[in-house]
Amino acid sequence: MQAIILAAGMGKRLGKLTQNNTKCMVEVGGVRLIERALYILDKKNLSRIVMVVGYQCENLMQFVDRLGIDTPVEYIINEVYDRTNNIYSLSMAKDWLVKEDTLLLESDLIFEEALIDLLLEDSRETLALVDKFENWMDGTCLVVDEDDRIVDFIPGKLLEYSQKERYYKTVNIYKLSADFSRNVYVPFLEAYARVMGNNEYYEAVIKLILMLDKNTMRAKRLEGQRWYEIDDIQDLDIAEVLFAADAGERYKKLTSRYGGYWRFPHLKDFCYLVNPYFPPARMMEELKSNFDILVRQYPSGMRVNCLLAAKTFGISEEHIVLGNGAAELIKALLEELPGKVGVIRPTFEEYPNRCSEQCVVYDARQNDFAYTAEDLIGYFAEHPVQTLVLINPDNPSGHCFGKKEVQQLLEWTKERRIALILDESFLDFAEDKEASLLTDEMLNRYPGLYIVKSISKSYGVPGLRLGILASQDKERLDRIKKAVSIWNINSMAEFFMQILDKYKKDYEEALVELRKERERFYRKLCQIEGLKVYPSSANYFMCELVNGRKSEELAAELLEEQILIKDLTGKIANGRQYVRIAVRSRRENEQLAEALKIKFL
Repeated sequence: MQAIILAAGMGKRLGKLTQNNTKCMVEVGGVRLIERALYILDKKNLSRIVMVVGYQCENLMQFVDRLGIDTPVEYIINEVYDRTNNIYSLSMAKDWLVKEDTLLLESDLIFEEALIDLLLEDSRETLALVDKFENWMDGTCLVVDEDDRIVDFIPGKLLEYSQKERYYKTVNIYKLSADFSRNVYVPFLEAYARVMGNNEYYEAVIKLILMLDKNTMRAKRLEGQRWYEIDDIQDLDIAEVLFAADAGERYKKLTSRYGGYWRFPHLKDFCYLVNPYFPPARMMEELKSNFDILVRQYPSGMRVNCLLAAKTFGISEEHIVLGNGAAELIKALLEELPGKVGVIRPTFEEYPNRCSEQCVVYDARQNDFAYTAEDLIGYFAEHPVQTLVLINPDNPSGHCFGKKEVQQLLEWTKERRIALILDESFLDFAEDKEASLLTDEMLNRYPGLYIVKSISKSYGVPGLRLGILASQDKERLDRIKKAVSIWNINSMAEFFMQILDKYKKDYEEALVELRKERERFYRKLCQIEGLKVYPSSANYFMCELVNGRKSEELAAELLEEQILIKDLTGKIANGRQYVRIAVRSRRENEQLAEALKIKFL
């Protein structure tokens, strides 16, 4: 068995990274692509590695020669790399192809060693390594039958995305038998190049062969093994996460992205706090059916969208602002409110991060994260502030005040002329359905009350970026409306708000389902020895690790199983170890609970 690596291309889409080096010399985690691939192949007792090189070939060959690879390396130089495609590079290696069974791969791939082992350990002689199609993949896709025959090729421009579950993508790593190369592939390759020219791709030849005889090559399916094709800087960025040096580094790189986890399609996200039971399938269907017109047209301006929010939440139009997520409104509001801001820590850091003045911190760690309205009143009476932030339920502890306690705090802040920002982003998940103060009556009674609510979290649509701010303070709200963009939400988000009334019953049912699953999941987590689970009124649990385990190690280990949780230890910083776990569907919660049981054995 030998290997042939196609490495002649220029990699223009990587910009300055390939100005003086070919694409396979790009680094991921401090290791060059070609270096990683060669070290993997060097372990496989191959007779030789043939590299077809072109652009910046002198740099590449000198680098490879210094690596100390035991397997003999042969070079073929494609002098016309800038005027040909990979069909020409492979045809230059045809004399090697026909001599011996071959692993054929492209040099712009990063992959686990297990991918090569899958091909070598399979007794079938001629195989194409394939993976389930994901949205990040480009180019032609395949349809594979139950006998691993490749029965159809779908060009990228003809993909039916509604059928994507049927599709596979070639990894561009193949195992070709010498007989197949000698008797089938090379003759077809030569004939195809004569007719079509040298600016084509060798995959087209494989397609032609399989159209004539589907039994000449079979698909070898991946089962979660990691790989990535690097064409541009975005690909490189994702590869840096997937192939970080160790699990801990991978966890840090992933969480520093602050979302966008749909780029990692196998990941189960127990970190971000989203209602898993809403929107219902019918609402999603309605959103999809209007996608085309919503993408092609401008959303309404601020005034119209505030009317939408007012209708949805039963608030007067002049008392409400609709934002591009609650974060946009938190920033705008805190820029409006002068003086010191009181916060309860640990907390959602968007509030202290946006304070223009010094924060005054009530430390909730002192009584195991439990506090009362009296506690806050006593503390902030001694440490005066002009604005007080109450997140109810709190994040990350899930601690929740009832309506009477919130009103007790409101009476005190009103008397002291302190503004109270009441964040009800998670309040819909609480058992007390009447706990919210989001009414015109309450806003008029307490002129210093500002209610923030993240629609993204409670309604399960974080990608739409929706939130509201409500207050009786019309002048301040008017300034905030002018401060943000007139088109601060997109058309899809506006349409979601427009149709939300139709699905209110579904929303209430989703909340009931969430509360039931939260209670069941809580009992399940409490059975895990070494895990102290704090009761929560939100859609997440804060847990203390009490068996000596480190939170960062646990989070990294779970990520290796495609499970993402939140490491809270650095945020809480009291010398103890904490994580936060979101409530997801029952099946997913069961998977996490079982994984945690094993970790705590």
